[in-house]
Formats: sequence, C-alpha cells, structure tokens
Amino acid sequence: METSLGRELLLFFQSLGRYSKNKLFGAGHIFETIKSWLAAKLYWQRGRLARPFIHSGMALLVVGGITLGPTLVSETFPGLIADPWQEVTSIASARSLTQLETSTLESVKPRADNIEYTVATGDTVSTIAEKFGVSIDTIRWENKLKTATSIKPGQVLRILPTSGVLHKVSHGDTVYSLADKYQVDAQAIVDWPYNSFANDETFALAVGQTLMIPEGIMPKEVPTAPRTMFAQVPGAGLGTGQFVWPVGGRITQSYSWYHKAIDIADKSGPNIVVADSGTVIVAGWPSPWDYGNRIMIDHGNGLVTLYGHLSQIYVTVGQRVEKGSVIGKMGSTGRSTGNHLHFEIRHNGSADNPLNYLK
Repeated sequence: METSLGRELLLFFQSLGRYSKNKLFGAGHIFETIKSWLAAKLYWQRGRLARPFIHSGMALLVVGGITLGPTLVSETFPGLIADPWQEVTSIASARSLTQLETSTLESVKPRADNIEYTVATGDTVSTIAEKFGVSIDTIRWENKLKTATSIKPGQVLRILPTSGVLHKVSHGDTVYSLADKYQVDAQAIVDWPYNSFANDETFALAVGQTLMIPEGIMPKEVPTAPRTMFAQVPGAGLGTGQFVWPVGGRITQSYSWYHKAIDIADKSGPNIVVADSGTVIVAGWPSPWDYGNRIMIDHGNGLVTLYGHLSQIYVTVGQRVEKGSVIGKMGSTGRSTGNHLHFEIRHNGSADNPLNYLK
C-alpha cells in the first residue's frame, strides 16, 4: 500500500515537472518572439522608433507616478496625508501665489544683449550714453556716427551692454590679436562674463561669433576721454584705508560690476607687497580656480585684500605681515592671459573699488 502510494506521488511530481517545463519553455518562446519583434522594430531604419519608444515609456512612468504616488503614500503611511489630492492642490496653489508675488520683482542683473533705442526729441548722444551707462564713443562707433551730434528724433540706435566695441570673429582672430587691435588687455575680453570660447583653457574663438571688447577703442579713432592709467611704485601713496600700492605697472582693467578688482600688469613679473599690515588667511590655490595662486590678508578692521594670479607665494596662512613687505611674485596662474596682479579690497565681505583706497 505504501509502495503504491509512493509510486503515485513520484509519477505525479514527474508529470508536474514535465508540465511546468513545457509551459516555461512555451512562455520563454513567446517572450523571445515578442523581444525579437520589438528589437527589429527598434532597429528599423537605424533606430527610428527608439526615441519615441523611450519617450513614451518615460511619459507613462511620470503619469503613473503623479497618478498613483499620493495614493500609495497615504496607504503606506496612514494619517500622514489625510487627503493627498488636497495636499497637492494646496502646494500647487501656494506655488502659483509665490510665482505671482515674485513676478513683479525687476531683475537687477546687467543685460547681456544689445538693444535698440529710438531717439526722442531733446536727446543727445551724451544723455543717451548716461541713460544706458556706456560711453559716448561706444554709441558713436557702434552706430557709425560721424560726430556726437549727428542724431535726429526717430533714429534707431544700437546700444551695447557696456562701453567698448562689438567684434565679429573672422578667420585668424585670437583674443590676443583683438586685444592689440582694440588697445585693451586680453584679460578684459576674457573677464567679460557673456563672452564664450571654443576652449575655456586656451580662449580659442569660433569664426562668426560676436565678441564684446570692453573699453575697446575703434582702430584709427581717438577716444573722447583718455583711459590709460598707471599704478604707482610699490608702497607709494596713502588712501582712506591707509593702503599702499601693491605693485607698479599699467592698470589694464578697472573696477566694474563683473570685475570687482583692478588688474595691474607688468611683463617682467615683479614682486608683490602687502598693501597694509595684517594676517594671512589664504595662501595657495584653493577653489575657485580662476584666481590661480592667491593670497588673502585680513587687516583686522573689516578690510581684506586679495592678490590673485601669482606665480610664487612667499607667506603662509597665519603669518603676520607688515605693510610694504614682499608676499609673492606677479604671475599668470588660473584664468589669466598674461602676467598681471588681480587686486581686490573687500569691506565686510563686499568688494570695493581699490582706487577709492589707493588714491
């Protein structure tokens, strides 16, 4: 009796195994058939349907998440959200209200694009230049005006975002050749935040792109006001903050909203002196990389000075330095196009115009 029962159980499990095997192979065959058909469709005409298939799948996932997400959360965590759709509606309403409230705020970010201005009765090139914060020469050169008085009501003028010249890059142009052409330092072109480069390390340009040349002078033109300035010899002159000049040389770039410092250049790469006594709080090449090797001095009265792009650093963090002592050597490290000192004076964390202290 027991032998007969055991034999029947054995036969049952053998039959169940064969049945399961056949069904499994059948399901696998169907799956392989569907997979092959789907793969053939996706590869048809080099994947013509792949992108729509992926996009449709992602759309279904997003719709499913939005539709089922709140319900699943409420079921998984009862009491956490009393009515999930009411919460979603409240959040959406709050966002709409926030957007409505903030939409009335005006952006204070300086413009990057050129604009057109229609001359009104009583306008002069001088008043228009003052209105848009650019130089008279910028308007005159960009609009090819023979004189600063040759405008009339109704005339449309093109206004650049900053003082200088707008240049369309042609074959053979480089940042350095354009700097020489428009009588500026190459660093000024690189520092304009809306200029782009094909390579950010070499500052390569793409033919056909437009490039803003801040403070540029049109070739064969004489600017209305001279802008060449020279830094005094190191240690000369005292300002309101009792600062001395950190180095002598040519001031190649002045203080502006996008360049809150002055650049002093000298191809020989002279030594840099500290503008006032204080304690070294940064000495090296930390992030951001743009400054390269830099030194920061805390003067203990809310004023901090920064010396950027150095080739050598002679001090260490924590060291006490006296006004006029040598702290490093001018260089061209970081985002730099040549030997110069990037000099900042920060008052309570905000960068001020160094010339207000060094005059």
